[in-house]
Amino acid sequence: MTAFDAIIVGSGPGGASVARELARRGQRVLLLERGSAAPLQGTLRQMARIAAIPGKSSFVHRDASLLVSGVTVGGTSAINFATAAPPPQAMFSAHDVDLAPALEALRTELPISQLPDELIGPMAARIRDGALAQRLDWRKLDKLIRPSLCRSGCWRCAYGCPFGAKWTARDFVDEAVRLGAMLVDQARVDSVMVENGRATGVRYQRAGQQHVAVGHNIILAAGGIGTPRLLHASGLQPAHSRFFSDPVIAVMGHVEDINGGAEVPMAAGLYLQQDGIALADMTLPKPMYQAFAAQVGRLDRLASHAGTLTIMVKIRDDIGGSIGPHWVDKTLAAADRRKLAAGVEMARGILRAAGARNIFKSWHFAAHPGGSVRIGEGVDRNLQTGTANLYVCDASVIPQPWGLPPTLTLLCLGKRLGTWL
Repeated sequence: MTAFDAIIVGSGPGGASVARELARRGQRVLLLERGSAAPLQGTLRQMARIAAIPGKSSFVHRDASLLVSGVTVGGTSAINFATAAPPPQAMFSAHDVDLAPALEALRTELPISQLPDELIGPMAARIRDGALAQRLDWRKLDKLIRPSLCRSGCWRCAYGCPFGAKWTARDFVDEAVRLGAMLVDQARVDSVMVENGRATGVRYQRAGQQHVAVGHNIILAAGGIGTPRLLHASGLQPAHSRFFSDPVIAVMGHVEDINGGAEVPMAAGLYLQQDGIALADMTLPKPMYQAFAAQVGRLDRLASHAGTLTIMVKIRDDIGGSIGPHWVDKTLAAADRRKLAAGVEMARGILRAAGARNIFKSWHFAAHPGGSVRIGEGVDRNLQTGTANLYVCDASVIPQPWGLPPTLTLLCLGKRLGTWL
């Protein structure tokens, strides 16, 4: 049996970043991923296999809202909107975690920049004009996109970019593998093995067979839901974990003079940090738009995709709810509902200023579960759990609710951990 220097469970931004750093240093790395390593094709069918399997990558709460995540090599980064929000460094500094060196290094390596004007679609431009007319501080957002490979009029960001334009954690996984790391996809890790208070390996299933992998360090990067469940299954954490989810509502309105519907989403927006409310343009693929319209009974709008402006309203929700062994529930607190209502009213004002009519909103959903194994509670400043040689490096460790895309933060955490181990 091969003994690895490190076994990493999960290949999203956190796990991929750790794997790359350790492989760069010549360590023997095993990367176990529950999802598939099949190339991204940018199709609805593949995206559904990644993010719409009940109990695996999607979860329905008691209030009928939906929580989705990506189960594939690269994790949710494969199907996200490629927004590079800077890490909340003050939040981590309060726990004696300095992300500045990692962030500085990553900025020299990653394709982080605002979209050039030629890649800003007409819908995003119209929403921007509406926001500026409302005297809002609407600005271009940093994206993890290679402009030279990106295509105007493309809608595949949320489906999995097949052109290599969107950076995903697969880029770091590929580098780690080239440097000698071993990637095993479609591997479901069942538990962490512990001997004499120290993590020694993992048990996992693949193709119907049971396997055991032994390693010096075990890093859990299975996500805000997968990691606490795995800790519980290993007898290392209580059965139920509280978390945040960054709830989102899509606010939509129709204009008569645009015939589009295919452009890079979240090109620009704003974040009201004190209020915990973020807004951005969010042009959606037609099936996703139609699902939102049907969800709230707006069957009259099903054929209006090409002329519909969509604004994402996202909030920083309170930590609460519960992640159980077989279910997840995060109904909104009263304060969360007030934030969403305030954000929706702002979005309506922007759409009206942009000339939109027939304005309606979706039911809320979420895609950033985290805070379930928080720094200062579930792990220490070095991301180590109460079990020696067992670490966590994913959105679980974010110490407080945040409300913005966590990709760049997780890359920083992974680089810091991989440099330290």
